[in-house]
Amino acid sequence: ETLQAKKPRFDASLVLLTRRFMALLKNAPDGVLDLNEVATTLGVRKRRVYDITNVLDGIHLIRKRSKNRIQWIGNNLDQVVGKAREQQNLKDELSDLSAMEEALDELIKNCAHEIFELTDDKENAEYPFNSSYVTYQDIRSIQAFQEQIVIAIKAPEETRLEIPVPKEDHIEVHVKSTKGPIDVYLCEVGKEKPGAKTCEDMDTFSSETKPSVHPD
Repeated sequence: ETLQAKKPRFDASLVLLTRRFMALLKNAPDGVLDLNEVATTLGVRKRRVYDITNVLDGIHLIRKRSKNRIQWIGNNLDQVVGKAREQQNLKDELSDLSAMEEALDELIKNCAHEIFELTDDKENAEYPFNSSYVTYQDIRSIQAFQEQIVIAIKAPEETRLEIPVPKEDHIEVHVKSTKGPIDVYLCEVGKEKPGAKTCEDMDTFSSETKPSVHPD
């Protein structure tokens, strides 16, 4: 059990050491390295360096020039080191995507749970699910909407909403439907004024009726 626990850390350190060794080999003139200097530069015992060179020698990527000197005889080192870095980047990207997928799965799970609670609630049981709605009080309770102009739009499916690039003095919102009327409600969520109408009792503008004021 002790050996099994230490093996992953040993393997990880050997991989890191190999990458550092390859970086030194890449920058060495003619791909020649002195193993004594390598051990000193990397701060490890020479036998750890031999762990690397023995493997590289066995697959015919290096050759011994002398007792403590080796030379790279494999493919272009720029391609070898570059591919290793590219592979690591792909692994990191895959890890990030996996984490994002887990986060999205958790969000979907939470949403499904909340929808289940909403439909399973006895107080909501008398209302069909497809007739869910928000009230004026719901909108007023949202802190971010305070002192803001809020417009509620009730439109059929596949309604298109476009917001062109805002101009200096105004913002335009284009809403278009081919499957029925569009109702627009102005919901005042600021401080109420005496006698002011709210979106609960305010008349709506429909796509089938003409507004009584100038279009601008």
